[in-house]
Amino acid sequence: MVDVNTISAKGLEDMSPLQRVEYLMARLRDKDTGCPWDVKQTYKSVVPFTIEETYEVVDAIEKGDFNHLKEELGDLLFQVVFYAQIATEEGRFDLHDVAEGLVTKLVRRHPHVFPEGTLHSRINADRDIAPKDNVISSQWDIIKAAEKKEKAQLQNENSKAEAEDSILRDIPEGMTPLLRSQKIQKKVAKKGFDWPSMDLVLDKLQEEVDELKHELVGSREDWDIDAVADEIGDVLFSTVNVARFATLDAEILMKKANDKFQRRFQGVERFLAERGETIESADLKRMEEGWQYVKAQESRK
Repeated sequence: MVDVNTISAKGLEDMSPLQRVEYLMARLRDKDTGCPWDVKQTYKSVVPFTIEETYEVVDAIEKGDFNHLKEELGDLLFQVVFYAQIATEEGRFDLHDVAEGLVTKLVRRHPHVFPEGTLHSRINADRDIAPKDNVISSQWDIIKAAEKKEKAQLQNENSKAEAEDSILRDIPEGMTPLLRSQKIQKKVAKKGFDWPSMDLVLDKLQEEVDELKHELVGSREDWDIDAVADEIGDVLFSTVNVARFATLDAEILMKKANDKFQRRFQGVERFLAERGETIESADLKRMEEGWQYVKAQESRK
């Protein structure tokens, strides 16, 4: 653990940038002279900020804002440092353990890059043929499976319920729903539980839409709201399946759809404002007129 009271100004100058980040985090978490907000945080309370910072990184990349990306990556790194500092205070591990574990794992999972299982070892580029992507992916899965088996043995998990042996057991429940849906589908697809063609994937989506329509017959008072919710979930899950089958990321697609809607709606607001109107004063027909105008303007670009 960093002793915040013994490091001099000269000592700070001699530190690497990452060491200074560790020192900064230790200062913020110091119970006597740190920031009260940082001191009271826990693993769980930091999670929402980690998710938010992750999305801000994605947003910067999507916008091609690489100057801003540097800042956002710093914010994301700070989240890792925050968790590591809490763990350090609890005597579990520190940031160096995190980094060392990462290096060890990635060297082990890339035998086609580190053939002797050491960071220094390397292939002979003139002699060795690089494996194809499908071979690398299969090799990665085999190594991960072996790691999980070893971890289970170390943690005495063999005595747990049979369901614990499911190939889906390691998918984090804290993932965003779209990402978790993709992960589940990819996992089972690797075991052969998948549609053979996009046509059948689309047929399944249509089937789920038809079932939803059936539940929405009549007025709102007539609906079985639990059944409606269930069918909407099935439609969403099937839609993610279409994206996965097209080798597209449903999370990114949803983000783009949200961004597009926001951009166009703000265009409608400008359309109305330029004509002396507001969203509050315009009826649906007028807003639709603005919407079509904005779409037409976009298509000309």
